[in-house]
Amino acid sequence: MPDFVFTPPPPVSVPVADGRLFPVRRIFCVGRNYEAHAREMGGDPAREPPFFFTKPADALVLPGQNTPYPGETASLHHEIELMVAIGTGGAQIHPSAALSHVFGYAVGIDLTRRDMQAEAKALRRPWDLSKGFDASAPIGLIAPASAIGHPASGRIALGVNGKIRQEGDLADQIWPVPDIIAILSRFVALAPGDLIMTGTPEGVNAVVKGDLMEGEISGVGTLRTRVV
Repeated sequence: MPDFVFTPPPPVSVPVADGRLFPVRRIFCVGRNYEAHAREMGGDPAREPPFFFTKPADALVLPGQNTPYPGETASLHHEIELMVAIGTGGAQIHPSAALSHVFGYAVGIDLTRRDMQAEAKALRRPWDLSKGFDASAPIGLIAPASAIGHPASGRIALGVNGKIRQEGDLADQIWPVPDIIAILSRFVALAPGDLIMTGTPEGVNAVVKGDLMEGEISGVGTLRTRVV
């Protein structure tokens, strides 16, 4: 047995709808992948290629868990997203082959310390801690692609305390899943266990302690978590 300095933490894993567990390696996120959201954030979707940021694997909030409100922010924003679970790795993947690398899909929420992010942007500093903090990535059950196929259209929505705040269609993505996988694989070699958050429709807004967030993506599943 290796002589570790301390006992390694258990691997992060997400429940699959069929009862198995999906071990998570890394989480990549796509920014501004819906035109209306890009505009509400001050971007120009007609001219922006996809860009990526990351979250640590242990930022996930697993199904059935509450989401603790983080420190150092007074503006915690929700962003409902389709999450792609990579089952087969590769680099320089062609878009036509990209979906063969997908194990499944899940509903996710990208939580953002919006005030911290805005300050970092204004100062031209990295905004890692506004995105990659503890419990910043609630996720639902992973639905295998073998069971649901590869959703390219369908309703994506998030409600807070029973009122819809975000609503769109997967078909509204500027860069669909095959393109996202292909472009990301130019920069890093994807590996089994990687998750990709694919961007959010318009309507992002703040949540506070006590709020119940409920997300849904047609054909994929649901997500329910309370901010505590």
